[in-house]
Amino acid sequence: MSGGYKDVPALNGAAYNEESCRPVREVLNIVGNKWSILVVSLLEDGTRRFSELQRNVDGISQRMLTRTLRELERNGLLTRTVVPTVPPSVYYALTPLGKTLLVHAKELAHWARQNHPKMLQAQQDFDARD
Repeated sequence: MSGGYKDVPALNGAAYNEESCRPVREVLNIVGNKWSILVVSLLEDGTRRFSELQRNVDGISQRMLTRTLRELERNGLLTRTVVPTVPPSVYYALTPLGKTLLVHAKELAHWARQNHPKMLQAQQDFDARD
């Protein structure tokens, strides 16, 4: 931990230090961006073409979708299959590791839907104090 938070008890007695926090930071950098969880969620029901993903992720550019898919592929969360047609067809599917992420992403989405109104109210209460 940093600065004034050294007295915060660690989960399960584990120490918070640079080494123990690195995996969490790195994973959150990958899956915590604006698009990754949406893409993973779209692949829940199976393989999808690039164009299908792009149509179903509102507001994502072709470039950003490509970057997101490459990052997820690089980290073993999805596979990319190119079928040599004219033009080539590109398909994406979750790997077994990606499917384990999906379980937790769905839990987080459920938590967010349940608690978002409470968070909005807390923001309003906080802002009203100023």
